[in-house]
Amino acid sequence: MPKAKITKEMIVDAAFEVARTEGAENINARTVSERLHCSTQPVLYHFHTIEEIRNEAFRKADRFHTAYIMNVQGCYDNPMLEIAMRYIKFAETEKHLFRFLFQSNKFVNRNLSDWVDDEKIIPIIRLIGEQGKIDGQQAKNLFTGIYMMMHGYASMFANNSMEFDEASIIRNLQTAFLGMIGAMKEKQEK
Repeated sequence: MPKAKITKEMIVDAAFEVARTEGAENINARTVSERLHCSTQPVLYHFHTIEEIRNEAFRKADRFHTAYIMNVQGCYDNPMLEIAMRYIKFAETEKHLFRFLFQSNKFVNRNLSDWVDDEKIIPIIRLIGEQGKIDGQQAKNLFTGIYMMMHGYASMFANNSMEFDEASIIRNLQTAFLGMIGAMKEKQEK
């Protein structure tokens, strides 16, 4: 019986699973080949370096994360709150992937305003503008403030620093959202 051909996609999938279950720092030729039940030769044949494999696994993790948080199902009062809660829940349930995506220096030499202008963020910014009845720049500013808060929660959960208290998190996010909207509107009136 001939051996199954190992493809680039299979290698990326295996590296993603290593990142997901063991942490991205454990992605190497040996751990990936163990997942594929093969030698390291096919892994190193398709990719010149382990860093290339990590980069592909990062892209797959990023797509997985985006699909996860944008899977709004009407479980909360409004879509923005649901996206925020899904972001935080992702960190709690996918600790290794969250750390890989957001705590592994992948944003070196980027600033927050570049990130906020990313095409994946635009639908969220638009949603914030609609919900808050504010313009695009105000929506970006509001997103940045809310993001910092939800990322703080997510980081604490990803690093096992606290228990998940959904009611408290929702209350704090809603208070921050309404407070920032109120401050923006007050500033406009002056």
